Amino acid sequence: MDDKLTPAIARDVETCLSLALTSGSSLARNQAAEVTAKIVEERLVAQLERSGFVIMRKQIPVGHPR
Repeated sequence: MDDKLTPAIARDVETCLSLALTSGSSLARNQAAEVTAKIVEERLVAQLERSGFVIMRKQIPVGHPR
């Protein structure tokens, strides 16, 4: 397997967590759920950074929409 991994940007991790917390449920249509997800994602990423975690991701292919 030749998957080259690079450290993920904190903002990308936050976006991924937010989508995971709100997508696919009726909560996604609720503004309070979006605000809660935003708070949770920011706190999780901050704690991961303080704890020394590095989240890796595959490189995005050239010309691939992000």
